[in-house]
Amino acid sequence: MPSHGRRRAREGAAVVFGGRLVREDFGMLSRNTPATVTLVSARNTIGGPFRSSEGLGRLGANARVWLHMLRVRQWPKNALVFIAFLFSTADRQQHVDAANLQKALLAVASFCLLSSAVYIMNDLRDRAKDRAHPRKRNRPLAAGLVSPAQAVTVAFALLALALAGASLLGPAFIGAQLAYLGMQIFYTFWLKHVALVDVFVVAFGFVIRAAAGALAIHVFLSPWLLLCSFLLALFIALCKRRQEKVNGGSHATRTTMEDYDVRVLDQLITVAAAASITAYSLYTQASETVARFGSHALGITIPFVVFGVFRYMDIVYRDGAGEYPEQVIVKDRTMQVVIVLFFLSLVGVLYWGRIAG
Repeated sequence: MPSHGRRRAREGAAVVFGGRLVREDFGMLSRNTPATVTLVSARNTIGGPFRSSEGLGRLGANARVWLHMLRVRQWPKNALVFIAFLFSTADRQQHVDAANLQKALLAVASFCLLSSAVYIMNDLRDRAKDRAHPRKRNRPLAAGLVSPAQAVTVAFALLALALAGASLLGPAFIGAQLAYLGMQIFYTFWLKHVALVDVFVVAFGFVIRAAAGALAIHVFLSPWLLLCSFLLALFIALCKRRQEKVNGGSHATRTTMEDYDVRVLDQLITVAAAASITAYSLYTQASETVARFGSHALGITIPFVVFGVFRYMDIVYRDGAGEYPEQVIVKDRTMQVVIVLFFLSLVGVLYWGRIAG
């Protein structure tokens, strides 16, 4: 490493390199880092004073830290809240107009804020263990870039904003959010340490999201879609646990890893994959579905679901990915194309049937 990039870090300093923030507690920077290293006092990294030319740089560092802290990259999961609006507007037995779009979007935003508050709570609880993980140690709390007091303040602010938004959508939606919050509290402090129960809780979180979307706009959502949401989320969660077990990096942070067996997980993944495909296929051809949407044409979307599940398994088993599901979608072009084609065909079938009818 060049001498100008190899400097002694002061105690508690925050080091920015390669666009990522990490913390070096002691001594020299000994990693193979790029030549350009920016050293910033931790006192000024979060909430500290800004000084002239350093202001914009530190503002950018603040933004990156808080975006990481809030897990903004996980927000797309909350798009499932929107699924009720998507299906109900094409449902011949329901009368939903564009006026409900605002409520549906508010519901999604409210869950984004709530989920960020939950992630902060989880990071507060696990920050000591996260420091032993090769990747999680870079989380702001584990790296010392955000203090526990700051994290608690932000978490409560996010929770207040989420519930304020929920109050505009009615008591049923508030109840769904409180149920989600309560389940996540139990998960963070107890249930995440129980093998199999942990992945079921993750899957139920997606069911609550889907149901909450229906409650927000007061529409009926088929139990089949709730089942599909549960099974697909369970499939992805099992793949994640398998890769955590195989890679070994999460053993220090997840005590349940000792209770999982790769061979059993492989079988459970196969079962969950088959069940997801079967449930969705049956839903598209069910008599109630045909009556609501006016045709059997939803069956056109089945091949995309089958291919998407197969592709995900291929990525997990052949490429060794899946420990971070959001990265599978971000990095794999084939998966992106399949998802786009699925939604295009889904929207086309749903709304063409409505127009033709």
